[in-house]
Amino acid sequence: LPPLTGLGVARRLRATRAGGAVLLVATTGWGQDKNIEASTAAGFDHHLVKPVDWSALTAILSAAPVRK
Repeated sequence: LPPLTGLGVARRLRATRAGGAVLLVATTGWGQDKNIEASTAAGFDHHLVKPVDWSALTAILSAAPVRK
């Protein structure tokens, strides 16, 4: 993603008019509390650590509202 990180992309997206309507799921190799706090502060709705638990991702996506 250079020059942006995923956190930077999330911040920029959330700053747009439509940014609040997007479900953002961080998928990262970093799972310490400070990493989760940083992704939440950047605007991510969820934080999953790699390797991704597919049942957790499926549950997140299944619970997301459908927008038309």
